Amino acid sequence: MKKINQLETYSYSPYSDHSGDWCVVEGKSGLWYPGVRVENISFPLTITPLHGAICSCLANGDQPVSFYAETDTNELHPYWISEYNLQERKAVPETLDLFHPILENGQQKSLQLSEALIPKAVTPHSDFPVAAFLYTDDGVVTGVNVEVSSWSLGLCAERLAIFRAVSAGIQSFNKLEVYAPKGDFSSPCGACRQVLMEWMPGKTVELHHGDLTVSTHKTEHLLPFAFSSSQLKNEH
Repeated sequence: MKKINQLETYSYSPYSDHSGDWCVVEGKSGLWYPGVRVENISFPLTITPLHGAICSCLANGDQPVSFYAETDTNELHPYWISEYNLQERKAVPETLDLFHPILENGQQKSLQLSEALIPKAVTPHSDFPVAAFLYTDDGVVTGVNVEVSSWSLGLCAERLAIFRAVSAGIQSFNKLEVYAPKGDFSSPCGACRQVLMEWMPGKTVELHHGDLTVSTHKTEHLLPFAFSSSQLKNEH
C-alpha cells in the first residue's frame, strides 16, 4: 500500500467538495485500516471513510479500537464511537501497519478461497454470509458482508470490496465474483447493482449459487434502468 499521505488523493467524490476526506481505523490486532469517501450518484449509497474502514476492520476478523479522521464533516462519528467505544486520535501515529487488500494467493481458485473467506462475514442478524472477489488491474480484492446494530449501516460484500480497492488507490475493475452458500440464487441486492453500474459498466459479474451452479451476467443486465443524471456532477 502506498504512503498514508496519499489517502486524500484516493477519495472518489465527483458529486461534492469532500474530495480530501479520509481516515484510518486501528484494529485490536495492531493493523490500521484505511478509508476514503466513496460517493455514488445515488447519494444515500455513498460510503463515508469511517463507516467503510470500520466495516473493513470487522471483515478482517479484527475489532476497531481507535481512529483518526481527516475530514470537514463527522458523518455518524458519534454513532461509531458509541458502537465500538472508539478512541478518537488527534494525530496519525508516526508508524502504521496498514491493511493491504490485495490477495497474496490470488492465483488460487476463488471457490477454494471462498471457503476461508465466508467465515469472516459478520452476520449476527441474518446468518447469511456472502463473499465477493473483485478482480482489478492490481490483483484480487475481497469483501464479505458486515452487519452492525443499525441494519442500514451494514455493508454488502460487493460494496466492501469496492471500498477497500478505492481506499488503496485502485479504481480499475475487471470482474466480480459473488458467493452466497446459503442462497437459493446468489445475486447482488439493488443497492449493490446501482454501485456496480457506476464502477463496472459493461463488466462481468459471476454468481456462484448455493447448489454449486454458476451464472454469468453483465452489470447492465442486472440493473437495466440504473439511475443516472448528468445534472449531479459537482461543478465547483
